[in-house]
Parts: sequence; structure tokens; C-alpha cells
Amino acid sequence: MANDQMPTDPITAVGVLSSHSKVPDDYFVVAQTTDGSDADLWKDGLFKSKVTRYLCFTRKPGPDVVVGVKLIDIKDALPEGFIAIQETLDTKEPAMKKRRLCVKMSPRAAADTAVFDFQIIAKSKQHLVHYTSMGEINNMGLWYRMGEVPHLQSSQQRSSKVNNGAPSDTERCAAFLSATESTFARRRTISRPTYEPQNCGSVTTAMDDVPFGVAQRFYDTSKEMQQVNLMGITIKSLAEIEEEFHYNFSTEQSIVL
Repeated sequence: MANDQMPTDPITAVGVLSSHSKVPDDYFVVAQTTDGSDADLWKDGLFKSKVTRYLCFTRKPGPDVVVGVKLIDIKDALPEGFIAIQETLDTKEPAMKKRRLCVKMSPRAAADTAVFDFQIIAKSKQHLVHYTSMGEINNMGLWYRMGEVPHLQSSQQRSSKVNNGAPSDTERCAAFLSATESTFARRRTISRPTYEPQNCGSVTTAMDDVPFGVAQRFYDTSKEMQQVNLMGITIKSLAEIEEEFHYNFSTEQSIVL
């Protein structure tokens, strides 16, 4: 009986073997029909043939998947986009004598659906649930099952999905480095402003390139500065202070001599 459970991986290659005892690694061979009969695709109706052919396939992960299969007469034109299985995998002999098994491949990333399983039934009129018939051979029906292709996500995409769209640590680090490099580049290209010396007593302070100026009305070197009376305190110029409080120490010098 056919298994109703969908396989987890799609089929990535299909072939024909001359013997079900010579199965390549990672391949499955359809050696029996759903009711337990021999699933030989070559056998003759009247005489027991020494030649045998068995359908095989693999689900080994690869870049391509099988997205279509057809069983056509050997004289029919090859369907567009399909390739014919011409010889057996193990002995390189003709795969079939009157019919041709054709498969269509597609890159996994571009495929929405693919072939996931094969079954062969002894009675061609029998129907398999979830399977599609591709034709008859030697009074047996060949059926295949389609399914949706699971697409693998990169670690960065999974991380972004877990964080509900928030940028990952790698993305944040790259953005910070890019912004820092851009800031330094702008600083290197912007020239410093040049300030002309002012006539109002401009003085350069420790602050780089920031001028400090004293207004002209507060800057006056004249010895005749007018006295300012502020709350009874007389403001005198340096010359007036020296003249008023000048002392020549003549008395002390005479004692010493």
C-alpha cells in the first residue's frame, strides 16, 4: 500500500537500474508494486525475460529538484524542458524498450512544487489518493506525488525573523563602522575657518580658533583716563597710582651709606 505520509524532502534525481540489488548510495528502488508484485518495467508477457529494469530515485540534497515526470512512447517527441532517461545507472544499457521516462529539472530556489514520491500499481485502473498517474507500462501504472518545496533560510534571515525585523548585531556593527568612517572623512575635508585680527584688542584664547575681542570703548591706553567714581571708590590709572604713591627710598639709602 502507498504511504499517505508526505516525505519531508523532494526528489532530486530519477534513474533506472538493471537490478534492484545494485542500488547506488542514497537511492531508493521501487522493486515492488503496492500489492507486493514484482515492479520490473521490462518483463515480457509470454516468456520470463532475463532482462529487468527498476525505477529508482534519490532525495539527496542538491541544487536541483525534479518538478515534472512523463512516460511517453519511444517514437514521441521529447516534451519541452524535459530530458529522457536513456540508459541504466549501473550497466549503461538501454533503460526501456518501448517507452521513455522523461523528467524535468529546476533549481530548487526557483521551484514552488516538486515530485516527492513514486509508486507503481499492478492494476492500471486502480487509483492512488494524493498521487498523479503518468502512464502505463507492462500493464502497470506509474504514479507520482507532488508537494511544496521547503526553502532553506540563511542564518542571518532566521536571526532577523526571530528578532521580529530588528537588525542583527552584524548589521548594527557594519552601520556603526560606516557612519564613523563617513564622519572622519568629512572632518578631513572640511577646512578650518580663518579669522582676521581685529583692531579692538583681539586675543586668542586656549579655545582653538575661537576669537575673544574686547570692545573698543573698554580698551584705552591713554594716561588721561577719566576717573570713575563707583560707590565712593575712585578708579585711577596705573600712571596716577605710580605718581601718587611713588617712594624713592632716599632716607633708607642715606642710612646705609
